[in-house]
Amino acid sequence: MARHWTRAGLAAALACCLAAPSSAARSGPSVLDAVTTRQLTAAAGTLLQGRSEALVQRRARSHPDVPTEVLGVRISPRVARVQERAFRQLEHSNRAPVEGGPAYTGARTSLDARRALRAGDRITLDAVEHTVVRYGTGKSGTGRVTQSVPRRFDFRKRGDDIVLVGERVLDPNARPVNDPAPRSR
Repeated sequence: MARHWTRAGLAAALACCLAAPSSAARSGPSVLDAVTTRQLTAAAGTLLQGRSEALVQRRARSHPDVPTEVLGVRISPRVARVQERAFRQLEHSNRAPVEGGPAYTGARTSLDARRALRAGDRITLDAVEHTVVRYGTGKSGTGRVTQSVPRRFDFRKRGDDIVLVGERVLDPNARPVNDPAPRSR
């Protein structure tokens, strides 16, 4: 009799395992903890803030160096090269909100994380960038341009390191003020 119950119990356990959804067997993307999400957001936000600051005219011109690491998140050499090009282009473009209009006088960018997921060695951070750029002085007053742009940042986990390997704007109609003009092909 005990043998019959053992077989029945094993059969029931096996049936439960087989009936479990396939997602339980395969691990899908997992949500990152709040501390890691803040760490990734800070690294990505540092690059965006640097580009925003590159828009502002300064007498002694020196663009910020692209950091190699922010709060333990490394910046890939390819991303660093793209940022350097963006800094140079934005510094020299002096893009005003109106053609021939007053130059930008101040910039502030923040990043709100919406979702950070990890799947294997890949990490994706979806966030909304909020940028305020001020322009004009004197009698014409001071104006500002405010934007909120959804972005995605791609990271790779390499051993114990997390490396920022790419970014993109999620809204195809968005024209972020702190993105350089597209390169002509």
